[in-house]
Amino acid sequence: MNKNEKPLSLKIPDKGKAILDLYRINRKENHGYVFPFLKDVDNHSAKDIFTKTRNATQLFNKYLKRIAKKCDINKNLSNHIARHSFGNIAGDKIHLLMLQKLYRHSDLKTTLNYQANFIHKDADDALDSVINF
Repeated sequence: MNKNEKPLSLKIPDKGKAILDLYRINRKENHGYVFPFLKDVDNHSAKDIFTKTRNATQLFNKYLKRIAKKCDINKNLSNHIARHSFGNIAGDKIHLLMLQKLYRHSDLKTTLNYQANFIHKDADDALDSVINF
């Protein structure tokens, strides 16, 4: 995701590193890219970068659906849904300022609005205080 034109560097978890290592051997023939999707991109053309990134995302989503089918997962899987799943899992475990950085939101209000869909602990605690008094 090329969000907000901001560079970002994150630690690669061990599980992710194992996948990246499978692709690393082809990095030279991919013109410096780890994955082959952008190997023929014109780095000076924002439109070409956008188009090839979008096409790669569509292909990625297609593969996720195939994986779901093979694993008997009867839910829609996509890159965007993965982002929402992360938000739901992160819930109230990660500080909002860190979530803002991870989501690459320019405005904290965007992060607050986004997380409002996932944070239910306060509502759950309020219900418990009334129902389970």
